[in-house]
Amino acid sequence: MLSRAARPAFKAGSALTIRPVTAATPALQSANYATLREIEGRLKSIRNIEKITKTMKIVASTKLTRAQRAMNTSRSYGQTSNTVFEEAETKPLESEGKKTLLVVCSSDKGLCGGIHSGMTRYVRRLMTEHPSDYQLVIVGEKCKAQLSRSNPKDLALTFAGIGKDVPTFADAQAIADQISLLPEDYASIKIIYNKFLNAQSYEAVTVEAFSEEAIAASPNFAAFEIEDEVLANLREYALANSLYWALAEGHACEQSARRNAMDNASKNAGDMITRFQILFNRTRQAVITNELVDIITGASASEG
Repeated sequence: MLSRAARPAFKAGSALTIRPVTAATPALQSANYATLREIEGRLKSIRNIEKITKTMKIVASTKLTRAQRAMNTSRSYGQTSNTVFEEAETKPLESEGKKTLLVVCSSDKGLCGGIHSGMTRYVRRLMTEHPSDYQLVIVGEKCKAQLSRSNPKDLALTFAGIGKDVPTFADAQAIADQISLLPEDYASIKIIYNKFLNAQSYEAVTVEAFSEEAIAASPNFAAFEIEDEVLANLREYALANSLYWALAEGHACEQSARRNAMDNASKNAGDMITRFQILFNRTRQAVITNELVDIITGASASEG
């Protein structure tokens, strides 16, 4: 039992022990409110990103329809040239001391998954598995940025601005003209592009653009009765046909990949919004609970 003289001192000590807890409460509350504001800000930014990705998906879907129509048109050009060379049994000539030209068809835009990096890996694997003296002509800034780091000395020509809209035969013809003006006499010209398989998949493939010597040396080429004076024009026209085909197919693959990438990004944003909303609700409930505890503690201390 405490004496009457000791009771006032005990009550004073109890009051001292309660006051620091009450004084520390506002700092805890401000920290919780700061966390709530931070979570709310993240939720707002993720919702804005979700709106952007959904809009980009709709735009890519619209552009994909146009790109597929252009791709179907370009296939008639490229496949006709291939049919001529297949019936003539044209094959690339193996010439020692001559270089091989690789024409890589990509684009300037990103946000379309790994379509450009897959093209770059295919080119590097081709150069590794089939060693030769290569030179590169790169269409598009994406593959240029990647290949210029590993093969800066092999770049012969680069093109930018192709692929902002649906590629045309005029674009392909302009690229073929610049390739024809290169001073090097190449043993083989290979065009590398992404082949459109379906709306969900694509693959990097190679199509051969034959030289004049290879066309003239074809076993069945005489059956077409083409004069030697127009052989250079035939070779350049066939190169433009193949480039147009490659650019149109690559553009369709890019739009398809961008639509899929934006669809996945929208789904991921929706999942993040759900998780952050749950975290926001739990944190807000914790703040309310802490405030109730403080009110009850203060009331108990005042009664004591």
